[in-house]
Amino acid sequence: MTDTAHALGAARTLWELVERRAALTPDRPVLLQGERTLTFGELRDRGERVAAGLHERGVRPGTVVAWQLPTRIETALLAFALARIGAVQTPIIPFYRDKEVGFALRESKAEFFATPGTWRGFDHTAMARGLGARGIFEAYENLPEGDPAVLPPPPADGTTVRFIYWTSGTTSDPKGVLHTDRSLIAGGSCLAHALHLSATDVGSMAFPYAHIAGPDYTVMLLLYGFPAVMFEQFALPDALDEYRRHGVTVAGGSTAFYSMFLAEQRKDPTRKVIPTLRLLAGGGAPKPPEIYHAVVREMDVQLTHGYGMSEVPMITMGAPDDTPQMLATTEGRPPEGMEICIVDADGKQVPAGVDGEVRLRGEAVCQGYLDPKQTAEAFDADGFLITGDLGHLLPTGHLVLTGRAKDIIIRKGENISAKEIEDLLHEHPAVQDAAVIGLPDAERGERVCAVLELHDGAEELTLDTVTAYLRGQGLSTFKLPEQVEVVAALPRNETLRKVLKYRLRERYSA
Repeated sequence: MTDTAHALGAARTLWELVERRAALTPDRPVLLQGERTLTFGELRDRGERVAAGLHERGVRPGTVVAWQLPTRIETALLAFALARIGAVQTPIIPFYRDKEVGFALRESKAEFFATPGTWRGFDHTAMARGLGARGIFEAYENLPEGDPAVLPPPPADGTTVRFIYWTSGTTSDPKGVLHTDRSLIAGGSCLAHALHLSATDVGSMAFPYAHIAGPDYTVMLLLYGFPAVMFEQFALPDALDEYRRHGVTVAGGSTAFYSMFLAEQRKDPTRKVIPTLRLLAGGGAPKPPEIYHAVVREMDVQLTHGYGMSEVPMITMGAPDDTPQMLATTEGRPPEGMEICIVDADGKQVPAGVDGEVRLRGEAVCQGYLDPKQTAEAFDADGFLITGDLGHLLPTGHLVLTGRAKDIIIRKGENISAKEIEDLLHEHPAVQDAAVIGLPDAERGERVCAVLELHDGAEELTLDTVTAYLRGQGLSTFKLPEQVEVVAALPRNETLRKVLKYRLRERYSA
């Protein structure tokens, strides 16, 4: 990290970070969207005017404001205006509907709710009214503005909880994750430190700004002083013109995004799909080694992958100067200030190279959850967050994830890692994506089921052909699937397009 970025990263609050960057490079762009540009100076000045407009509506330090908005310049302005006031904001993914939105509004006790009105054919304002939301206002194009003279001084304390993010809630109600300005700055600093970016780069936001990756990425822009292209609706190949027009150098999101870019590149291998692109980066979902090798080989760009979650926006990240072996098979290393502890079933730390549960401690770790009971269950006696992820550390400090505790299949008393089988399946030329799940089985306890999404025009795969292939790859016999299902598309969420295994379990358990 440069000396300037390091100094900016010491800011106590997000608004202090905005002010410091605006003072350094006021005319440099920070956000690009279509024909529109927002500079760092405009982010500060317009952010203050929007904060004044919100203040006139009754928003004060500590007021809880929920917002459900797409990835737009206005959304970032609103978020930073709320940070200027010192309000508590709770972003909600715009694809969520009555159940998730109602839960978030009730649990957070939101006093105001910003909606996009009718967006992509759905009336969010009508839904908000039906849910009995308070203080509803639309913030898609027009934001309230006022005279900044009415504002109180900006918040000076960066350790007060001012953000409530929501876990995906794929198997139960979502959890409200509590973050501070400093935890979000620490997460973004980790990302910036690992990727070795500069002021000449152009980034991209193809994910919902309401995701924890929103502030994570924006902090990186503020630290290094470069812009990012925002995509309100991301789809390939439609989005490629924007990538090319703005000269994007850094793209990504998660493994599914890598696969989409790779598919576009394969349409014409003789022409680089985004001429200026030099780096794909992301996280949030497992990355099969073959995806790394295919991206580097076919797209002629580097790929760095990381490890993060709503509770800790950035834990580790691969660095562009890591070896290909490390980039393909690990999640990278943690930055200074992030402690990773690997423990056995008794909670005792294990040495490097030994698998166990991953636990975390550091400034980027959340303060817990809205529900105090969930907070008590989430941390151990030493203050480490219990992630539920399994893995091991290498002597170099790189982290290797081997699955989740709930993603271990127990067949006849033997533990089987779903990720190990998935990584091998991804190397099969016919397989676009794979999800391996455990299904209830009266005789075995659980049986191994591989659900496959195939490339267009690929040969049909059967249980016999899949098991023969895996045997040839050296997979132990007791780990071989006993069931293979082929689907047109694996079910995914709308944020980082993670595969929803619980839906597959529900479908095939019958």
